[in-house]
Amino acid sequence: MDKNSVTGIVLIMAMLLGYQYFFAPKEPIENPKAKIEASSPKKKAIVQSNADSTAKAINVATVDTSIKEELSILENNEIKIVTSNLGARIISVQLKNFKSYKNYQANNPTGLYIFDSKKDVFNVEIPTLSAKINLNALAYTLEKKDGEIYYTSVLPTGKKIKVKYKLADKGYQLGYGIDVREISDQISGNEYQIHWKENILQNEKDINEERKATINYLITEDEEFDNLSENPSSIETDNILKPTDWIAFKKKYFLTGLVPEGSKFVKASITSTPNLTDSIYIKTLDAQITGSTQDLKSGKSNFNFYFGPNDYSIVKTIAPSFGKNVKLSYDFLLPITRYIFVPLFEFLESIFSNYGLLIIILVLIIKTALLPLTYKSYVSMAKTRILAPEIAAIKEKIGDDAAKVQQETMKLYGEVGVNPLSGCVPVLATMPVLMAVFMLFPNLINLRQESFLWAEDLSTFDSIVSLPFTIPFYGSHVSLFCLLMTVSQLAYGYYNNQITPDQPGQPINMKMMAYFTPVIFMFVMNSFPAGLSFYYFISNLVTIGQQLAIRKFVNEDKIKLILDENRKKIAASGGAKKSRFSQYLQTQMKTMEETQKNAKNTPKKKK
Repeated sequence: MDKNSVTGIVLIMAMLLGYQYFFAPKEPIENPKAKIEASSPKKKAIVQSNADSTAKAINVATVDTSIKEELSILENNEIKIVTSNLGARIISVQLKNFKSYKNYQANNPTGLYIFDSKKDVFNVEIPTLSAKINLNALAYTLEKKDGEIYYTSVLPTGKKIKVKYKLADKGYQLGYGIDVREISDQISGNEYQIHWKENILQNEKDINEERKATINYLITEDEEFDNLSENPSSIETDNILKPTDWIAFKKKYFLTGLVPEGSKFVKASITSTPNLTDSIYIKTLDAQITGSTQDLKSGKSNFNFYFGPNDYSIVKTIAPSFGKNVKLSYDFLLPITRYIFVPLFEFLESIFSNYGLLIIILVLIIKTALLPLTYKSYVSMAKTRILAPEIAAIKEKIGDDAAKVQQETMKLYGEVGVNPLSGCVPVLATMPVLMAVFMLFPNLINLRQESFLWAEDLSTFDSIVSLPFTIPFYGSHVSLFCLLMTVSQLAYGYYNNQITPDQPGQPINMKMMAYFTPVIFMFVMNSFPAGLSFYYFISNLVTIGQQLAIRKFVNEDKIKLILDENRKKIAASGGAKKSRFSQYLQTQMKTMEETQKNAKNTPKKKK
């Protein structure tokens, strides 16, 4: 393997190891088990969940015990929402076309519950001159009209508080509005509070990865995207003291969000608490949100809930910058993922229903697009092979002086008109594509619960063997797609080593790196999505095929004639024109050579 190819591989390895180091699950810390009690539907007055820290609010309304609980359903093809007249609360939100991992394994048709009042809280507190009004503590009468639900609560003063819900005909948005204009003269202060808290159940196979990817997101008025650290083992808190456009709870592949229609939220405090000792809830997400009472007084307290998949094609239309909830890639790679990979993936989805076949076609398209760069890199490698005997002669003549060998090698390149960067640039140009795929696939809901061959779910690791012990950095399972990826990379390294001459003066054995690097990748990638390992496996096979095909079309004898002709022309013109890069390298090499000579000539001090 030539040094230019190794440069690219080392960059990928550094990226992967960096990701594993900074985001891998840390040692568990003790965390009290969440204690959640379900409210009894038999009670005449609504009782708040004890997970709601606003339970101490004083209620100015006396609950009408003659009002019995009445559940209402809002439903379309994608979502089913149950609400209650006791508290005008959301009781549950069910995504009809998705399943939890356990239900998927058991072939249970039950949809995935993304919100459940037995464990989750959403409540609004309004300050008045006498006390706080807790909306969840009131009883309401129900009225249905034109697909909307209206809840009305009559206070002891005879004035009314109204809450309404409206579900879109399709999609995952729920309209939510509060009308307290009748008591606007009694509202005190400039702020009211929204408390939103969710205890997250495990919905995916890999609980550690799901816990890490379960996080609070929000965006502020200046388009600054803010989120808590993806730390799966420690409590994270952030206080946002400026207006906020929206707040979302991300749960790996699903999302709940709250977007105000009128004024922005005044400020917010968000907390993420991992439940490492809890066998039921993997994490608790909490948001204490402050709104403006001016909106309440003017009747502008309207919001849109989003309860649905964290699918970029859907969420990007919910609100400005809401698509950032899908972690497509690092910022500098976003143009590649947003404008190339995502549209291309969606196009292929419209043609292929088998995602394994889709990935193969995706690889072929990307590899075909990069073929000119691959060809250029191979030609550069061929030139290096042709010059190998002359480089070996330089090494034999000079000996072990690496700096001098490099200096003479660069001189040789100049004499035949070979740019040492010509092979490096094509390899580096393909790095953004490889890195974009590495970031995109683990966050792509499209692969969720899609099976291929032995892999039951391409969005998580494929396990063919469960080990009775855990191997550090590897895990307690064996991923076959990861093994195939490793074998294919080793095969490519072996093939490359056969056609790549030894590089004199190299500080490390590059040919050994071709075998060492895939083993490192195997440890890193064992717990990554099967779809990602399969992509790299197919990519390696296609690369080998391309190299074999290019080899048949590249005539090295013709290249040698061109190099000889270049040597004559350059010699006749008085020598090669040095580029800035060549001049820089030559200067650095001379400096190294002088430093070495000075070190040899400087007498050692006697102790």
